[in-house]
Amino acid sequence: MLAIRLPKEIEERLEALARKTGRSKSYYVRQAILEHLDDLEDYYLAVERLEQKLPGIPLDEVERRLGLQD
Repeated sequence: MLAIRLPKEIEERLEALARKTGRSKSYYVRQAILEHLDDLEDYYLAVERLEQKLPGIPLDEVERRLGLQD
């Protein structure tokens, strides 16, 4: 369980969205957190990889590995 305090403006926007769509405020808060967590996890993984100073992969090699070559 998590309890957070939101600024009045955000709370009002969240309430309005929930009313318009018939979904709960909790649903939208959960969705927002999950989306942001995905972004943060990707960001920190990228930073970690950059700090490892691994060699780069040329674009043509990436395309070949992904089957994107013409």
